[in-house]
Amino acid sequence: MDIGTINSAIIRGTWSNDDLTSMIDAVKYARARLTERSKYALKVGQAVRFTSTKRGITVQGTVNKIAIKYVTVATPQGLWKVPANMLEAV
Repeated sequence: MDIGTINSAIIRGTWSNDDLTSMIDAVKYARARLTERSKYALKVGQAVRFTSTKRGITVQGTVNKIAIKYVTVATPQGLWKVPANMLEAV
């Protein structure tokens, strides 16, 4: 099943509030596992890049610190706190 089919089923479905809450919880759980896997793949000093959602630019830097929710990335523009699942190794 592809993402388009899933999105269409959610939009066209007649879901109860409990059903939608269950779907949201499943997505949050999957996102947390993705972040965890991404975080364990990173090392301090590793070169990474990410796309800034506010500025719409791709930023490159090096991992400075790995915390519980965010990874601090040192860039020429300064330090950025970025969710681990947004980072891509260079």
